[in-house]
Amino acid sequence: MPALSLPEIGFLSDISVDLRKMLSEQATELKLEPGEVLFEQGDIGDTLYAIISGAVEFSVLALDGRKLTLDMMRPGALFGEISLFDPGERTATATAVEPTRLCRVRHSDVLAQIRHQPDLAVDMIHLAGQRMRWMGRQLNEQVFLPLPTRLARKVLHLAPEDSTAPCKLTLSQAELAEFVGATREAVSKILSSWKRDGVIDGTRGGLVIVDWDALSMLAEPDQI
Repeated sequence: MPALSLPEIGFLSDISVDLRKMLSEQATELKLEPGEVLFEQGDIGDTLYAIISGAVEFSVLALDGRKLTLDMMRPGALFGEISLFDPGERTATATAVEPTRLCRVRHSDVLAQIRHQPDLAVDMIHLAGQRMRWMGRQLNEQVFLPLPTRLARKVLHLAPEDSTAPCKLTLSQAELAEFVGATREAVSKILSSWKRDGVIDGTRGGLVIVDWDALSMLAEPDQI
């Protein structure tokens, strides 16, 4: 079976040649339809996934039973890398939000390759470290940045890779509020202000980024 071609964007843009070769050779392809669940929160996981095309939403259930959306990942994103080192329960539910292609690499296959090529372990640790730093930055933003800045950053993050204005996001205000940990009313107020300033426009069931540069400036902390 020929090796899968991994996208060269996102986290996958900075991996070593040897690690890319190993992941490509060990990976199998998986296709998901919109709304199809890849795994549920609490499922036992032993697989790393990389997104080739499409988008995957990650969510958890709150104590009151509400679904809280944590993130949405697009091509070049990796998830499930911790399971390569320590297989265990998934901490969130992963659901395709559009037709999606994934490559998956199993824990046992990676360990077998590392035994033959120990230097790959260093590359894997480097990749895991990058992901941990990224998650740390996300947490710091959620705690310390004001809501308008968090919202601007999240809208930019959720936009497809290499997007240019106008760019449509099919997300409701309630969904955006879940992403940034705020109320729908607070998010609606900010979006209305951006719309008046010509930064975005509203559509049924989503928004359109009209001025990419202006939104990028709003995402910078010194623009508060």
